[in-house]
Amino acid sequence: MFMEASIFIFVLFGFLLLWNTPIAVGLGMASLVTIYLIDAPIAVFPTTMYAATAKFALLAIPFFILAGVVMEAAGVSSRLIKFANVCVGHITGGLAIVGVVTCCFFAAISGSGPATVAALGAILIPAMVEAGYDKGFSSALMANAGAIGIIIPPSIAFVVYGVIAEVSIGKLFMAGVVPGLLVGVALCVVSYIYSKKRGYGGSGKQATGVEIWTAFKDAAWGLMTPVIILGGIYGGIFTPTEAAGVAAVYGLFVGFFVYKELNMEKLKKLLIDSSVGSAVVMLIVSCASLFAWLVTTEGAAQAASAAMLAFSKEPWIILLLINVIVLIAGCFLDAISIFYILLPIFLPIIKMINVDPIWFGVILTVNVAIGQITPPVGVNLYVACNIADLSLTEISKSIMPFLVASLVALVLITYIPAISLWLPGLLGM
Repeated sequence: MFMEASIFIFVLFGFLLLWNTPIAVGLGMASLVTIYLIDAPIAVFPTTMYAATAKFALLAIPFFILAGVVMEAAGVSSRLIKFANVCVGHITGGLAIVGVVTCCFFAAISGSGPATVAALGAILIPAMVEAGYDKGFSSALMANAGAIGIIIPPSIAFVVYGVIAEVSIGKLFMAGVVPGLLVGVALCVVSYIYSKKRGYGGSGKQATGVEIWTAFKDAAWGLMTPVIILGGIYGGIFTPTEAAGVAAVYGLFVGFFVYKELNMEKLKKLLIDSSVGSAVVMLIVSCASLFAWLVTTEGAAQAASAAMLAFSKEPWIILLLINVIVLIAGCFLDAISIFYILLPIFLPIIKMINVDPIWFGVILTVNVAIGQITPPVGVNLYVACNIADLSLTEISKSIMPFLVASLVALVLITYIPAISLWLPGLLGM
C-alpha cells in the first residue's frame, strides 16, 4: 500500500499540472487526497503545513521581497542602469551587456528572478528595441539575466535550501557569489558575439572619469545594499534573517530620505505587493512540505535514492543524473517545489558520495535558475513576454544561445567545486 500511495501522489500531481492547476494547489490537493486514501489522521494536513512555515529562517523571505520592491520603487534600478551604462555602454553590444551587469547588481538586492526581470526589463527591453536590437533577443536576454537573481545573494532559493538541508544560509550566500558572476560573464560573452554578428554597436563614446564617478555616487546607495547584507552576516553583526529586516529598513530609508521617491501612498502599495508575493511563496512552501512529508513517509524518497545509487556510485555520474532530473523538473515546477520534492531524495545520496552540501546547494540553485527560462513554466519568460508584448513561442526561439551559455556555466559549477567553495573558504567559513 505504501508504494502504491507514493506512485498515486505523483500521478495525481502530474494530472493536476496538465489540467493547468496552480502548482501550490496541485501539491496541496494531491497530498490531501493521498492522506485520505492511506487513512492518515486529517490533522496531519494543517499541522505539517504550519510546521513548515513556522521557522525563524523563513522570515527572511518576506523581508527580502519587501526590500526588493522598495529598492525598485525608490529608483535604485534606473540609477544602477545608468552606472552600468557609463561603464560598459560604449563597447559592442554595450546595452545588452549593461542589461546583464545591472541584473547582477540588482540580484544582490532583490533575491528573486521574476522581480529582477520586472524591475529592469521594463526599462531596458524598450531601450534596447529603440536602439535597434531585436525584440526577441532583448527580452530573452533580460529573462535569462534575471535568473541570476536567485544565484547571487541574497537569494530566496538559498534560504529555502538552507532550511530544508539544515546548512548555513550565510555560507550559501557566500558560495553563490562567484557562480552567479560566472553565469553573468557567460551571458555577456554571448551578448557580445551576437551583437558583433548583428552589428549592434555601443554608444560610441567612452565615459570620462568624472561621468563614471558621478554615476557611481548616484548609484552608491543601491550598491551598498549587498555590502551591508553580506558584510553584516560575515562580520557576525546579524543573522541572514536579521539581515533581511535590515535590508528592508535600509531600502525605506533610501527611498524616503535619500532619493525621496517614496511617499506614504506608494508605501501602502508596496506593502500590499510584498505581502501578496510573500503569501504566494509561503503557500508553496507549506503545500510542498506536506507533499515531501508524504513522499518520505511512504518510502518513495528512499526507494528513489536507492535506485539512483544502484544505477551508479560514481559522483560525476550521479551529479550528471541529478542535473538532468532537476533541469527537466524546472520545465514544470518552481524552485521551492523542486527543493521540497527532490531534496529528500538527493540529500542521502550526496552524503553517500561525499559531496559538500553547500556546493550541492549552489548546483541545485543554478539548475532551478535555468528552469526559470525553460518553457512551459519558465516564470521569467512570462514576465519578459508581458513587457515586450511577445508570445512564448517567439521568445523561446531567441532563448537558445543564452540557455546554452547557462548550461556551460552549470557544467563548470558542477564539476569544479572551487568555483562555489573558494570564497567561503577564503573568508574562513
